[in-house]
Order: sequence, then C-alpha cells, then structure tokens
Amino acid sequence: MKTVMLLGGTKGVGKEILKASLKKGYNVAFCGRNTEEGNDIIKSSNNQDNLYFHKLDLTSINGIEDYYKATIKRFKKIDALIIYAGITPVASLIDTDEDTYDNVFNINLKAPYFLLKHVLRSMIEQKGGSVVFFGSAHMDYGQEDRTAYALTKGTLYTLSTHIAHHYAKYGIRSNYLVMGWTSTEGELQLREQEGISEDQLKSNASEIIPMGRMLNPNDPVPAVMYFISDDSAMTTGSIMRVTGGEFI
Repeated sequence: MKTVMLLGGTKGVGKEILKASLKKGYNVAFCGRNTEEGNDIIKSSNNQDNLYFHKLDLTSINGIEDYYKATIKRFKKIDALIIYAGITPVASLIDTDEDTYDNVFNINLKAPYFLLKHVLRSMIEQKGGSVVFFGSAHMDYGQEDRTAYALTKGTLYTLSTHIAHHYAKYGIRSNYLVMGWTSTEGELQLREQEGISEDQLKSNASEIIPMGRMLNPNDPVPAVMYFISDDSAMTTGSIMRVTGGEFI
C-alpha cells in the first residue's frame, strides 16, 4: 500500500488529491494550521485508519521534521510527496514589504525545501519515490502584482529538475505540474475582497482562458495520480501544464 504525504491537504486541490488517494487505497498524511479542519476531514472519511493529520504552521520550519517523523511512525514509509501548500500575496516588486516577502518565501519555498531534506533521505533508503511540485504559469515572469510569488514558483521548478537529475540514481522521480487559474476557496475569497463575485470571476476568466473556463479543484487531480502511480515509473524531470491553455 502506498503512502502519500501532502504539504497541505485541508483545502482546494490538496483536499481533492487526498480524497482520490483514499479511493486508491493509499495511506495519506496531510497538514494544516487548523486542527478542526483536519479532524473534520478524518471524521467524515470512511478511511480513518488510512489518514493522519499533523498541525503545522508553514511560516516556520519548526515542526517540519516532526511531521516527517510522525508520518513515518504511523505509516512506516513515504512513497509520494505532494508539494501543494502555498500563498499568493498581491504585491508588485515596488510595493512588496519585507513581511510579505518573508511569508511567501517561508511558506512556498523554505518549508518544502526542509521537508524534502528529510523525505528524500527516506526515499533513498527505500530506493524509490515520487515528488510532485505544484507550479504556476507565473513561474516564467508572472503578473506584475505577483512578483514574490512568481519567484518562488520559478525556484520550485529549478528544485524539481534538480531532484530529477541528481536523485534518479536512487529511483526517485520529480515532476512539476503547472496549475492554471483555479476556483479554489482561497482564490474566491481573494476576489471577493477585491469586490469580484464568483460569477463575475468565472465570466472574466472565460474571456481570458482559451478553453473557456477556470479550472475546478478536481481538474489537476488525474495528473497528480499519474505521477504518483507506478505507471510513471520512468517519468521524471517533466513539466505538465493543466491550465486550459492559460499562459501568463
């Protein structure tokens, strides 16, 4: 039985990956800042024995190693690591303050980096594993008001290809999934704060995205499930775009 470890998993696409993994019969470790949310997911599941939630605040690496150790203690191994959690602050280069910069780099880049430090050692010992990074179309240069976010996503792509190149000799593969404009809870909340309703958002998106609509949280899931399956045993260093044709 595979064990999937999620950085995130209580909301959005991460939550859908969790559900899909359970349907496959996998064990799933997931994390978040809200214990109630994590417990509710476990209680509402028919697979409670296959789930482990760890309270974790990704603004600091304190607790990262504990999350890794607790997952190994519970499920004995980690076959796949999904780097999903992240924040998307709205700030241009000339408007970014230090706190905004530090938060996005700590959550989007530093936390995954130090979790990988531990997980890769485990995968080396077991002679295999799959890492899936959630990327963004912002990775190339990004929108003007997403500068720090774009930098983290570009760096995560470099990290993904670094792992693919240097750790393939241990049977470890690493792939980067570019997710387009998606109607997650966070995106809807952000747009609501800007005075844009969900219907208006989707209408605006339909005029921008070539395939005519925003992604829903389920759209990227099949790609993730492929990357963590045995069907992708020789697939590494790839970049897959689930964007509806959207390019920044």
